[in-house]
This record gives sequence, C-alpha cells and structure tokens, in this order.
Amino acid sequence: MKALRWILGAALVVGALVAAAAIGLPYVGDGVPGHGPTVGEKLGSLRAERAALQARADGEARMELVQAFRIASLLSDAVMARGEADRERPFDRLPVERRQVIASAEALNAALKDALAHPGEGARQLVLAAVRPAQEALERLAGTDDLPLVLQFTPRFVPPRRATGELTLAPAVPAAPPSPPSSGATLPLDAGGRRAAAEPAVPTVPRYAPSFVAASDDDPPVVVEIVGLRLAQERAAPPTLTIGSWRGIATVAPERLRFAVPRSAFATETARTTFVSGGLNVRHESRTIAFELLFTVLPDRPGVFALDQKIRTTVPESRTLVSPEVLARGGPGETRWVQRCFDPPDGWRFDMSRRKVIVVEKLASEDDVPDPTLNGGTVEFASDGRPGQICVIVTAKPATKTAKTATIGRFEATLERDRVEDRAIQSGVRALDWREAVRVPLDPAAVEWKLYVRLFDEIDREFEGKAAVGTPFLHVTNDPGGGALILQADPQATP
Repeated sequence: MKALRWILGAALVVGALVAAAAIGLPYVGDGVPGHGPTVGEKLGSLRAERAALQARADGEARMELVQAFRIASLLSDAVMARGEADRERPFDRLPVERRQVIASAEALNAALKDALAHPGEGARQLVLAAVRPAQEALERLAGTDDLPLVLQFTPRFVPPRRATGELTLAPAVPAAPPSPPSSGATLPLDAGGRRAAAEPAVPTVPRYAPSFVAASDDDPPVVVEIVGLRLAQERAAPPTLTIGSWRGIATVAPERLRFAVPRSAFATETARTTFVSGGLNVRHESRTIAFELLFTVLPDRPGVFALDQKIRTTVPESRTLVSPEVLARGGPGETRWVQRCFDPPDGWRFDMSRRKVIVVEKLASEDDVPDPTLNGGTVEFASDGRPGQICVIVTAKPATKTAKTATIGRFEATLERDRVEDRAIQSGVRALDWREAVRVPLDPAAVEWKLYVRLFDEIDREFEGKAAVGTPFLHVTNDPGGGALILQADPQATP
C-alpha cells in the first residue's frame, strides 16, 4: 500500500513537470513555478529607465542630482553583472537579498523620475533619502561574490576648457535686426516671470589670439580615479576606459584605477552642462564586465547676470500756508486778545525763518461813528506753543475809553518736507567668466539690490539684500570697501 502511494506521488510530480513544460511555465527546480517578469526583463527595464532618466535631466538635475544619477548607474550595473547567469529565472524566485538590491535601484530611479517631473526642494530631498539605501545596497554587494564592483569614482564635474578666453566676435553673416530696447537693458522676463538671458542672434567664434600671447593654453588631462573591488586580475587584460573616441588603459593601484583622460575627449557645449558617459571594461575570468561612469561636463561660459539697485533720494519740497483768520473783538474801552496755535499738515514742517503776520483789518467806532484809527491792536507771533507749532496773538485795543474795536489777523508761512523718490539702476546683462572675477559697482545711495543669475543657460537664481550670497559654481562677495559686488565663477564650488 505504501509502495502504491509512493508511485502515485511520483506520477503526480512527473505530470506537473510535463504540464508546466507544455504550457510554458518557468520552473526553478524547487517544485514551485515562478510568476511575473524574469530577471532579464527586470535588468532590461533598469537599463532602459536609467537611459531615459539621464536623457530627460535638465540643467538643474545635472548639477544638483548628479550624485544620485551616478549611484543609480553603479548599482544597476552591479546588479546586471551579477544577473547574467539568472536572466531566464523568474525574478520572484531570486533570493530576498538580491531582490532587495534591485528594489533599492528601482526606488532610486522612481525618486529621480519624480524629481524630474516635479522639480522642487521636496522632490530633491526624496531623492537624497533614496540615495542612502541605494549606496548601502551597493556596498553590501562587496561581500556576496568575487565579481568586480565599482563603489565610487571622481570627478563628478569635468572642469571647463581653459582656452576659451580669446576675443570672440559674431561671424559676419546677416542677422535679424535687434528688437528695440526696453526701459533698461536687463534680462527680459520669461513666461514664468523670471528673467531670461537674451540669446545671441548668431553664435560667436574666436577671432584671433594676439602674437604676444602664449600660442596655446592647453587643458590638463582629467584624472579619473575609480575605487572598487576586484577591478584588475593578474594574467588578465588591464581595465580600459572609453570616453568619446578616446580609449585608455588603467594605471592599477590597490582597489583603484586611474586614467589620465584628455580634456578634449569630453564633449562640451558652449553655454550648457552636458552628461557624458564613459565605458569602463573590466576582465573577469572569461567575460568582460561593463560599467557606465557618468560625468557632468561644465560649459565654456558659466552664464550671465544682471543687477538692479534701488536708489533712494530725498527731494525738498515747499509750499506756502495761509492760516485761517483770527478775530479779536472788544467792547467800549475794553482790550481783548485771542491766541491761536496751528500745527503743520502731516508730513510737513514750518520753516520758522520764512513766516509773517498779516493784519487783515482793524475796525473801531465811537458813538457809532466808524474810525479805524481808534484801534491800536496788533497781530503778533507768540512763543509759548509746542515745538513745531506757530501761534499768533490778535489784539483789539481801543484808543479811547468809549471806543469799540475789532482786529482780524492771520499769518503766512512756508511749509517744507523731504519727499522720498525711488528709482532703479540696472546693470544690463553681463557675462560671467571662469577665469576673472566681475566687479559690479554699488551706488552709495542704494538701499537694496537684486541680483539675477542665469547659470549654464538653464538655471535661474535670484538674490536680494545687502549681504554676500552664493550658489554652486558662483561666489558673490562684497568688496571690502562696500562699494561693489564681486562675482566669481568657480568650477571647484560644486554642490
């Protein structure tokens, strides 16, 4: 009976194998069919997504997220090198550790994809958060097998070419007439409300290099240093690096490779950064393992800027104030006086050196007979008012004991105020230079300024205030005397 049950069980297993083969289900040897994509399909998806993300990267991403792109590239290359033998195996049947490594690569790619679709500080922080587990996953691969592994490499940014400081002019070809200038020669605003650098009508080309200047200013080679494990083997061909049309053999040191790459091997644009990939080939036993090394190449020209300054001046303004009339009236033989004090209108002040009293009219009568000569009254300034006020005393004073009097008086004074006027001084669009600092004078009457910078023809930055500021690849400092801003493009000021 037991033998019969064993025979039936074996028949069921064989039948399952035959059925799985008939319908095309993958079988991984442990009696459980796999589901979902294969390892090869996963690796192909990683490779395609990496290429798509690098192609979509804009200037901001090539500057701020280059390290994340590099980690994503190294991790996916390491996974591909270790997945060649399992390409037909169902992905969900891989060991958990292997799947976690691929999941880290996919998570980093997803964060980069979101950052490219929705750029901003929040998305950038999510990318940085995804870089850490991806880096840790890359490092964990060091102890899993004996395959080569690239952990990091330098430089991230390839410096700009040196021989770009020659005098340049536009070629002598017809060009469309320039549009009329606006109120000030500043960076025009783009659709997003930001200033945009004016594009030249035609590209610029070198004109000449004076004979008394050195004939050439050759760029030093770019030293590429690669750190990793098992990158070179004895009795095997040395590792090679290919960048553009250049191919070089490594100088091997313990756990690192060095290449001296001619600067000309890196494709360079005049005004924008570019991604350039190098191909590292390492021999391991009978196979060649490839790694992609990603570099951001800095352009010949760092960018442009414009500075707006708010100049505040005070303009004196004056006008004449005529006060209301003040009446003092006295009965027969009575002396009467009236004092009135006046404040200047808001924002104005009295010029005490330019004021005068005016007797508008003196009236008097005796026995109902008008006689102005019987009024000895006066109109005078009083000195007991508050600071800034003008006080007048109008007096009606009879000349006889029976005379009735009335005096009408007023004053006229000059009002003054300082009217504040703001105006803008605009520097116009000026070019930054990798080799020389640009000095922009600050007007002594400036109460604030706003600096507009366009780096690499794609990255806009705005700064305002009165203190020194900075951004990757650009130092902005105050002249020690405070009379200027100094802008220095610096290829070493990496983010």
